[in-house]
This record gives sequence, C-alpha cells and structure tokens, in this order.
Amino acid sequence: MPKLFAVLKYIRGYWGHARLNIICNILYAVFSVVSITLVLPFLKLLNSNPDELSKLQNTPAPTFSILKITGFAFDEFNYLMAQIIFSNGDTPDGIAAGKIKALIFICVLVFVMTFLKNLFRYLAMFFIAPIRNGVVRDLRNKLHLKSMELPLSYYSNEKKGDLMSRITNDVVEIEFGIMTSLEIIFREPLSILMFLSTMIIISPLLTLYALLLVPVALFINVVIGKSLKRASQRSKETLGHLFSVIEETLGSIKIIKAFTGEKFMQAKFENINQTYFKQSVSVYRRTDLSSPLSETVIVGILMVILFIGGSMVIYKGGGLSAETFILYFIAASQILPPVKQMTVAYGYIQRGLASEERIEKILKAPLVITSPEQASPLNTFSKSIEFRNVSFAYKKGDSGYVLRNINLSIPHGKTMALVGQSGSGKTTLADMIPRFYDTDEGEVLIDGTNIRHVGLSALRHLIGVVSQESILFNDTVFNNIAFGLKDVSMDAVINAAKVANAHEFIQKMPEGYHTNIGDRGSKLSGGQKQRFSIARAVLKNPAILILDEATLALDTESEKLVQDALFKLMKNRTSIVIAHRLSTIANADEIIVMEKGEIIERGSHAQLLAQNGTYKKLCDMQSFK
Repeated sequence: MPKLFAVLKYIRGYWGHARLNIICNILYAVFSVVSITLVLPFLKLLNSNPDELSKLQNTPAPTFSILKITGFAFDEFNYLMAQIIFSNGDTPDGIAAGKIKALIFICVLVFVMTFLKNLFRYLAMFFIAPIRNGVVRDLRNKLHLKSMELPLSYYSNEKKGDLMSRITNDVVEIEFGIMTSLEIIFREPLSILMFLSTMIIISPLLTLYALLLVPVALFINVVIGKSLKRASQRSKETLGHLFSVIEETLGSIKIIKAFTGEKFMQAKFENINQTYFKQSVSVYRRTDLSSPLSETVIVGILMVILFIGGSMVIYKGGGLSAETFILYFIAASQILPPVKQMTVAYGYIQRGLASEERIEKILKAPLVITSPEQASPLNTFSKSIEFRNVSFAYKKGDSGYVLRNINLSIPHGKTMALVGQSGSGKTTLADMIPRFYDTDEGEVLIDGTNIRHVGLSALRHLIGVVSQESILFNDTVFNNIAFGLKDVSMDAVINAAKVANAHEFIQKMPEGYHTNIGDRGSKLSGGQKQRFSIARAVLKNPAILILDEATLALDTESEKLVQDALFKLMKNRTSIVIAHRLSTIANADEIIVMEKGEIIERGSHAQLLAQNGTYKKLCDMQSFK
C-alpha cells in the first residue's frame, strides 16, 4: 500500500482535476445509497396495513439536529410520505389515491437519484481522464529526456530494446494498472463506506457478523496480488529482450539476408516470444482468478448474512422487519460490485507497480557525467587542449585500462592525427574531449580549464563530430543539416552543403532541401550520408573538430569528394583526426601512434617514417608512398 500511495507523486500538477474527481465520487456514492434506501418506503407502501397507516398519519414534523442527521432524514421522508398519502383525505378511496401519488413520487425520486448518480459517475471519469493521459505523457517525456541524459557507458550495459519496452509498454501498464485503478480506489471505498454505514444503522449486530468474515477475502487477494507482481516483473523483462531482438533484426536486416541468417534470427525470436507467451498466460490467469474467487467468497458472506438475518426476522428477536431486512440485504449486496472492482484493481495495481519499479530504475539511474553547479565560463577556444596523466577503464576498478597515463597537448589551429591498431584507444581518447566519458585518473583541459568544471552545453557547443557511421534522422535534408540549431536560414544550410560537396545532388532530389531522407538516411548512398554529416558540422562551425574514421567505409570516388569536403572543414580549425587510411593524414601537424592505450610514437609524417618504427610498418602494410 505505501508503494501505491508513492505512485500518487505522478499526479502532481493535476490536483485540481483530482479534487473534482473526489467530489464527484462522493456525490456518486451518496446518490447510490439514497436510490437504494428508497426501496424501504416503497416496500412499506405496498405492504401497509390500517394500523401502520394510522401511525403514519400521526407522524409529527421532525426537528432538525446535526447529531441525528440520519434519523432526521428518515423522519422527514416519513412525514413527507404521510402528507402525500393523506392529501386526498383518510377515506379508503382517498388513501388509495394518495398511495398512487406516493408511488409516483417514489418512482420519480428513484429515477432522479439514479440519473444524478450516473451523472456524477461520468463527471468523475471526465475529470480523471486528463490525469491518466497526462501522467502517461509526463512519464514518456521524463523517460525520453533521461535516456538522452544517461552516459554512453549506460548503453554498454543495458539493452536498447529493454529501454524501448519501458517507454512504451511499461508506461501503458502504469496507465491501465495504476491510474485506472486509482479511479476505482477513490470511488469504490466511498460506495462501500456509504452502504456499510446504512447496514450499521439498520442492524449493527448483523453487520458485525458480516465484518468478521471480511479478512478471509482480503487474505486471498493479498496472496494472489504478490504472486502476480512477481510474475508480471518476469514477463516485462522478457518483453524487453523481445524488443531488443526486434531492434537487432531491423537494424541488421542487410547482414541477416547476406548471411542467410533468417532462420537463426527467427528461431531466436520465437524462443523468446514463446517464453513471453507462457509468462503472459500465467499473469493473465492470476489476474482473472482474483475476480471470481473474491466474488465466491463475498457471496458466501452474503449467504451467511441471509441465514442470520432471515432467522432474526422469523424469530422476531433481532428487531428486524421483513422490509428492513430486504433493504439491509440489498445494501449488503451492493457492496459486492465495488469490492469485486477493487479486487480486480488490486491485481492490475500489482502489475502496474512492477512497471513502476522498472521505470523508476531508469529515472533514478545516476548521471555520472553532469554539469557542475558553478560552471566555469568557456565561450571561446584560443590556446590548446591538454591531456594530463589521463587513464581510463570502461568498468571502474578494471585493471585493463583502455588509456594509460596519456600526456598530450593539441595547440589551437593545429591538426593532430591518431593512428594505431583497432582497440588501441584512439576513439576513447577523442571521446574524452566532449566528455562522453570522464577520466578515471588525470584531467583534460581546454585553455587551462578542467573540462569537468565547464557546463556540458558550453563545452559541446565548441565541438563538432563527424564519425565513421553517419547518424541521420527520418526527416528532411534541411532539418538534418540544421540539427540542434535554432533560427537557421535556408541560405546558411545551402552554403554548408556547398562546402560539403552536397549541394548538387541535393538539388536533384524530388523536393530538394525539403526531401525526406528516410529512416537513418536509407534513401542515400554512404558518400551522400557522410557529406550530410560534414555539412552539419560546417553549419555548426565548431572551434574543435573530431573526425573519427570519416572516410573508412567509402568507395574511392566518394572518399575523394568527402576528403575534399573535410579539408575545407578543417581549414583554420583545431582538428583531431582518427584514421586507418594513413594517406589521409600525411599533412597533419602531428601524428600520434597508439598501442594498448599508450602513446608509443609521435611526430610529423616525415619524422615518424625516419624513426622506422610502428608507424613505418603501418605505412608499409598499406603500400603508402
């Protein structure tokens, strides 16, 4: 239960709607009880004898008392009925006509009460609808924002498919499992309380017998609910794996087809899907069990009430008339639907709480890379980038450092190339500059300022990245080039495209700069994608440029066009170039050779060749001349 109330934090900002919902639910409960209690005068009217009519005729006008407001209501109604029945006199014909009037009055009153009951029930649902959907919207916004704030290291350990499952399926589960149930939790207890109060007023003793049997029903529901929560957690984890396989399949469809791996991937998918099927069946069976089981228990309780109450009427020792007992039994039976609803809701709540725990795990995931509270200003870059005794491991405490004691200075306006075998730490070293990762030891400085003391936005505003894999979005050419920038003119985008040697082929597209390029730029060639990435970097006009294998996956013709665009981009700019093709970095001001996370050689192209070391061997392997 405390966890359930903890979920109420999601409805902050919706308290206005929540209050209106509660008010409408209270009125719904009141009118529900009133419409049922009107059965008693109806039964008395049909079964009245001359003695009872005589007593009714002499009913005095009641006196209002706040301490006896329930009794006043009954007395006031009896007085009103007496006025109606004897409005045509006390003759047999007059009384008969009065009874007809009273019957009409009761029927109209029951209809009005029922109308008001359902009106406020609708209004209660009307006011809770913005809460339900608003909470879902807010949760998805928070999860999406958090997914972008989380460090890259988080995605090394977690599956993207599982994150997608939490943003989609788990959020829906919270809407259906918790927010829908909150509607029931606010409404049904009020109805139960009102009907229970009516039962207590009619017969406290009989109500005591009934309440002694309630813990049995509660115990059953708690046992089922706990097992349901565990089963629901397992099924959601499996669904996350299922999403991951789907994401892998769609992202690797070309390789799957090329290696005829369709059967393998299908078998993998079907295996996980079958596990999810079995777990889902178990969850649904446990959910569906709670309602019929609770109904059976409650009907059993009602039968006990029927037996005890019927005995009290038969033996005249319990102070119950037949009419009063019928009203009591109707009130008791009216508790059945809300209790049943709450039982079902409890099952859904357990499923919702399982989803809530999964969502909270993401929302509470630590942000290891954050902006400092008191950020140092860094609006320009004019001196150098420095690495001082930098060491780093992807897993903290791991003895296998990816970078070891790196000391390096990159002067402003110079081009520095990083070369070495795969896994030597080149990309990791470059990723330290925009703080995609933080150092375990040592520090990275820009113009003498530790980048940990600089705001992330200010730091990354100075940096542009062009990677081997061109990251494009399912949007127009214009929006892909202008990505992340505000108030960008078409002329600026066109000029950037010209620098990147992309303007000509963009003009040939069906809608030019307004053409949608498809998912991940599926409508473009590799060279075209890369030139889009370069145009994006040109438009940003960063002071520091990081080129990570920007031409590795291109054919000769595309490489020439992209390389030409890169030379234009690098002009008068501080550049860090990661390259396997050594021919592209011959003109770099300094070349850094890395091996197993350490710098083993450094110098210009000519100097490194003269050393006849690792760099010379790499050049010879590529037949570089």
